[in-house]
Amino acid sequence: MRVLIAGGGPTGLTLAIDLARRGVEVRVVDKADGFFRGSRADTIQPRTLEVFDDLGVVDAVLDAGCLPPAYRVHLDGDAVEERRMAELRAPRPDQPYPNPWTLGQSQLEGILRSRLAELGTRVELATELVGLEQDKHAVTARFQTGETARFDYLVGADGGASTVRKATGIAFPGTTDETFRLVIGDVHAPGLDPAIGHWFAAATSPMTGVAMTPLPGTGMFQLNTAIGTGEDASLTTMQTALDGFSAGVHLTGCHWATVWRPNIRLAERFRAGRVFLAGDAAHVHPPTGGQGMNTGIQDAYNLGWKLAAQTLLDSYETERKAVAATVLKVSDDLLRQYAAGHAEAHQRGEEHLGLHISYRTQTAPGALAPGDRAPDAPVQDPTGKRIRLFDLFRGPHATRLVFGAPAPDTDHSYAVLRPGDDPAGCSRYVIDTDGNAFTAYSVLNAPADGHILVRPDGHLA
Repeated sequence: MRVLIAGGGPTGLTLAIDLARRGVEVRVVDKADGFFRGSRADTIQPRTLEVFDDLGVVDAVLDAGCLPPAYRVHLDGDAVEERRMAELRAPRPDQPYPNPWTLGQSQLEGILRSRLAELGTRVELATELVGLEQDKHAVTARFQTGETARFDYLVGADGGASTVRKATGIAFPGTTDETFRLVIGDVHAPGLDPAIGHWFAAATSPMTGVAMTPLPGTGMFQLNTAIGTGEDASLTTMQTALDGFSAGVHLTGCHWATVWRPNIRLAERFRAGRVFLAGDAAHVHPPTGGQGMNTGIQDAYNLGWKLAAQTLLDSYETERKAVAATVLKVSDDLLRQYAAGHAEAHQRGEEHLGLHISYRTQTAPGALAPGDRAPDAPVQDPTGKRIRLFDLFRGPHATRLVFGAPAPDTDHSYAVLRPGDDPAGCSRYVIDTDGNAFTAYSVLNAPADGHILVRPDGHLA
């Protein structure tokens, strides 16, 4: 089987890694002449870290990034306090990565490209997809070079202006607000403490100002602030915004910057025959809440195993469109609070972590589903070695856990036993020495026989 992925950003790279490790022939093309060099999406949520654990890149991501920083609040130029958007949470047996992680998007993409190269695939730059046709057997892709090629499936991970989405005629309803504009840029500010974030505002309006978040490994800050109509993403615009709050901070350079407008959209369909949409090609988000890139990565993680198995393909749209609608609602509400200067816009709750995603029972947009993600837990293997349930799940397979009874004699099936249980008749088993596995899974409404099937994407079947 051959799969073409249009778009070499985090969504396309995640999907390519997942397919390549399953032995699928995958080709990744991107119309850009060079790799993206800015921070853009710089927040990796806990559920995405779990995805990266499975894909073999979490250690590199953790090494390159850092925990979300506290922010030093400067009002009228004076530092008055330090605060966090959300309190840091301690790891739990069922949640090994409880906090978001800060890492610039270009750095993350470099890590994902390296992993993909280990699997034998590289992103083809300056290779623009300009058209496609499909029949019941395959998709024919046309490139600007004049090349045509046939693929079993094509995935558009090519951003909000997706060529793939337009070529398939899928509508992209939503809203664009030209009256609210943000400048986001990676800047050098040598006079600022790089170990902490900074918030600059006026004492009379403390919720409206300039945020500067340190970007680990770069010596730069990501600057984010609202600007007026007609203002651009220049260093002058950003310096003027800072000067308006008597900050006394001098910006010495800008590595990358863009003007963002609220463009909040959700594709009517995520699939047209053998063509699929993922990431920004299917949904575009406000930057508030740090959800857009994470939602796209989880699109890819949901789609990869289904494409490889060529099964349950219709469930991709059913599951992921509902999730995207919920996330868009949360992000949009947060953006409105930010624009209105509400304090709530600077706080983060568990709904942003990605750990409550549920594919079993979809809820109305904006509701927090109970979640059907298979939790982690420390256990022991038959030799007494301490491992994790995530170690059993890691890889392209589904995993069956049977609590308190022998498991079927099949690959990736394990009995989960309590200390002292007789392992006779169990060809594969682990010991829940601390009781955390039984505790974590007791709330998941396991069937009477104790069997729980964990899908390849870490959700309950």
